[in-house]
Amino acid sequence: MDEKHLSKRLTTVASYVPAGARMADIGSDHAYLPAALALTKKISYAVAGEVVTGPYKNAVSEIKGHGLTDWVKPRLADGLDAVTPADRIDTVVIAGMGGTLIAEILERGKQHLAGVQRLVLQPNVGEDRLRRWLMVNRYQIMAEQIVGEDDHIYEVIVAEPSVVPFCYSDYELMFGPHLLEEKGPVFVAKWQDYAKRQRAVINQIEQAQNVPVERITAMKKRLALVAEALGDDKY
Repeated sequence: MDEKHLSKRLTTVASYVPAGARMADIGSDHAYLPAALALTKKISYAVAGEVVTGPYKNAVSEIKGHGLTDWVKPRLADGLDAVTPADRIDTVVIAGMGGTLIAEILERGKQHLAGVQRLVLQPNVGEDRLRRWLMVNRYQIMAEQIVGEDDHIYEVIVAEPSVVPFCYSDYELMFGPHLLEEKGPVFVAKWQDYAKRQRAVINQIEQAQNVPVERITAMKKRLALVAEALGDDKY
């Protein structure tokens, strides 16, 4: 993968960045995503934020190598501290991290979200925790997509600020309100695999001398939700 050949995951993320956006890519690594969008003139400006020195230097090299220094600004900073008011960012992308970490970055950087009209988020795990943060902070989930690539499954969540609160059920938070509408083959594969692994864990735990009843009950409750989502009571 490079800035001219994005992975399937990043290509999906890129598809939700509005044309002409002024974007911030937080945790940008090599800055492949903003570089690709700048090279195709889809965006007008970008900040490539990175908290680790090595990836930041990689981003600087990529940006300079493609003559994009006027369009893409690499910043060494923690989370949304990479963004300044002068950037006039309207789209924030955070991809390739855990959902809990993404939620923490958004929470810590709330002051930088003023004026931001779209969040494009790609959590590797903990999607339900991220959706809950969006709900609590009055963001409406506008679109979702689930993508399979190299034996991994990723969810992309697109959210926009709302003047009215949105309430999602635990069921919707777990599976995604939009993903539940489609329930495509990747969705089914993800939750079938989840159910298989959870049943194995439950079987192992039940062999213990001191069985943690509350934990097993909670796990079985989630398995019941999976069965409901898949329409198959064997889960």
